[in-house]
Amino acid sequence: MSEEAHDQAHRHDPVYDSLHATAEFRALRSAYRKFVFPATVAFLAWYLLYVFCSNWAEDFMNTKVVGNINVALVFGLLQFATTFGIAYLYANYSNKHLDPLARKLDEEYEIEKRQL
Repeated sequence: MSEEAHDQAHRHDPVYDSLHATAEFRALRSAYRKFVFPATVAFLAWYLLYVFCSNWAEDFMNTKVVGNINVALVFGLLQFATTFGIAYLYANYSNKHLDPLARKLDEEYEIEKRQL
């Protein structure tokens, strides 16, 4: 660890250390991971299915759906739809589960910071 990185680590607010040790902070981190990890795995699996099919299932991907629109184009467009869908779901999840915990921690942080 360089001297600069070491100095940076010691400059953070000490109130953060006390908040980091609280059950509320652990709950916030756990709630965040509860959504993010499965969503990431699901999206990467979906994306890799698209890549796999594009490389090794050419006949399937070239299947016409409507007119000149084939399965490959539909899969590609669904990648965008999935991205926006996950963003929408995350925003709702965050509003319902993460933001209340984060607000509470922020209030505690401000109270402890004023006391120092």
